[in-house]
Parts: sequence; C-alpha cells; structure tokens
Amino acid sequence: MQELMQKFQEIFGGEGDIRSYFAPGRVNLIGEHTDYNGGHVFPCALTIGTYGLARRRDDNKLRFYSANFSKLGVIESSLDDLVPSDKAGWTNYPKGVMWTFEKRGYKLTSGVDFLIYGNIPNGSGLSSSASLEVLTGVMLKDLFGFEELSMQDLALIGQYSENNFNGMNCGIMDQFASAMGKKDCAIFLDTSTLEYEYAPVKLADAKIVITNSKVKHSLVGSAYNDRRNECEAALKDLQAVVDIKSLGDLSEEEYEANKDAIKDPVCRKRAKHAVYENQRTIKAVQALKDNRVDEFGKLMNASHVSLRDDYEVSCEEIDILVDLAWQLPGVVGSRITGGGFGGCTVSIVKNDAVDNFIETIGKKYKEKVGHEAEFYVVEIGNGAGKLS
Repeated sequence: MQELMQKFQEIFGGEGDIRSYFAPGRVNLIGEHTDYNGGHVFPCALTIGTYGLARRRDDNKLRFYSANFSKLGVIESSLDDLVPSDKAGWTNYPKGVMWTFEKRGYKLTSGVDFLIYGNIPNGSGLSSSASLEVLTGVMLKDLFGFEELSMQDLALIGQYSENNFNGMNCGIMDQFASAMGKKDCAIFLDTSTLEYEYAPVKLADAKIVITNSKVKHSLVGSAYNDRRNECEAALKDLQAVVDIKSLGDLSEEEYEANKDAIKDPVCRKRAKHAVYENQRTIKAVQALKDNRVDEFGKLMNASHVSLRDDYEVSCEEIDILVDLAWQLPGVVGSRITGGGFGGCTVSIVKNDAVDNFIETIGKKYKEKVGHEAEFYVVEIGNGAGKLS
C-alpha cells in the first residue's frame, strides 16, 4: 500500500484526502452456472484481489490509473461520459458502477482520481472484474457518504452494471462473494432468494489449491451468454408442464420425470446440469458440515464431469489438469471453477501431497500443452472494505 500511495501521489499529486480500499477475488468450490438458474452456489473470498486508492476532485473529471497496465497511463473521462466504449478498456468496469449509482439516484457530486492494482491473474476466472466492481462500490459509498447502502446492495449494483453496462449476463455469485466474504468460511447462497449462511471450511489436513491453465477466457459476447439463453429456453419448455420459477426449483427426480418437455436436446443437457449441480451443491455443503471431506471431493469431481459433458464449458487444457489431479494420491477432489472456456481448476489436496501435486502436474501439463501452469495455495479471506 505504501508503494501504491507513492504512485498515487506521483501521478495525481499528494494533496487532499486520499483513501484506500480492497475487494477480494473469489473461488467457487462447487455450484457452477447455477447462480443465474436460481440455484445454490458455494464460493469463498480469497486473500488476493484488487487494491484501490481514491480521492474526490472539485470538478466532474474522472482520472483512472492501473498499476497493472501502467503503459496505458492515465485514462481520463468525466461524469458526463458514463457510456461503455471499447477505447475505455478496463475503466468500463468502474464507470459501469458509477453509471448504476447515478441510475439508482445516488448522485455523484464530483469526479474522482482512482488508482488500482490487482493481484488476481487476468483472465483466470477468479473474478477480477467483480472484484473491481465491488471495490468501486465501496469507494463511492465511502467517498460520497452513501451509508445506507449495504454490502449486499453493492454486490447487486456490481452485477447490474456488469449485465447492463458491460453486456456480460452474469449471475450474482461473483460480486456477492467479493462483497460478503468471511475469513475461513464459504458462502452457501440461494441465488433465487439471496438467503445465505456462512459455512466454516474446516480442512484439518488439506489445502485449497488453484491451478491456472494460463488459457485466458473472455466471456463477454461468448458462449457464456449462449448457455444462459439455452437454460432460459429449457425453463420455458418445462414451465408448460411444471409450476416452477427457475431450474433451481427442480429436484433430480422432477427433472427426469419432465425432461422430455424440453424440445431441444442441447437445451435438455444444459438444464440437466443446472438441476443436478444445484442438488450436488446442497449435498456438498451438508457433507462439509458433517466433516465428510472425501464426500465433498467426490461431488466436486462429479461437478467437473457435468460441466465438461452436459454444460460443455471446459476445454482441453482444463480437462488435462483435472485428469492429472484425479490420478494423484492425496487429491480429495478437483474441478473447473469459474465461467469456463479456460481459466482455473480448484482442488482440495492433502497437506503432505501439495508439493508433489504442484511438481507432478506442473511437469506433465507443460509436456502435454507446451506452456506452464501457475499454482496458488490459497487462503479464504474477508470481503471488501476500506483499509485503515
């Protein structure tokens, strides 16, 4: 933070009330592509994320600087220009949040100087965009005194801005995890009601290891929105025969009894994943509460198979990482995590097997695909907030 403060003062000047903030990235342990289908998810906030320093201005100007993209220099905009554009690049995310604040009646009465630095690998599927959105929300709430906004409100504002300003039709999970995270706990969230509980992640002799395939995904305008549309088509067909609001309302038995109502076979596979993954998530959280970590791992593995075969959001490199993990002793469970089409896997690995996991998979993955993977042994941290 000291280095970032020096950078802020160097770029924007040292006068005035400069404040600092942090919002974490997230990893989802199980419950993938269920959040926009009215199902359950089980993410946790990480100790990596996005740091921000900000100061109000006395005009309408917005000045953005990212220490990750220092070559771009300062990107200037203004409160009168809150419209998405290709040339705005990464600043579309904070601008989208500002646009949503204004749209909801929270008037921004001055511009801002805003410096950020993120240590979430870009394109890894650990929610760098949601982290930046929640960071911006926390910053605006604090700088402009919008005390009535809760952390849950900021999560919803972040999601709305990503859906409507940036055109990415994501569910609520990423922003919710970044805003509402709690140290050493995952969030068992019912996305249809936003009811949630914190479930302690007690892995007495195991660690969470994230493996980055280094295959970058860009979900906007991609197959992610297609999957959402396919699920909506399946839901519409099912609603002709069962009284449901979302795919998350169905048990596996109810799905099997009514699946023939879904006309398109592709949409049928997508719905199957949404229904079964939701039930897997409910079972997995109960397994964790009962200290049946091995059962949790089996459900993680089944989740990957479903995401690979029924939802078709995996890719060759990710499947190689998961297959390698499944072959190793001490691996409790392993699966793709995040939106898909690249990004990361999440694995639960026994403490005494972590070094072998990293060494063996690192070597074999490079032999098979020609580039290296990155490994992060992660800790579960708190949600976003102002730094003292």
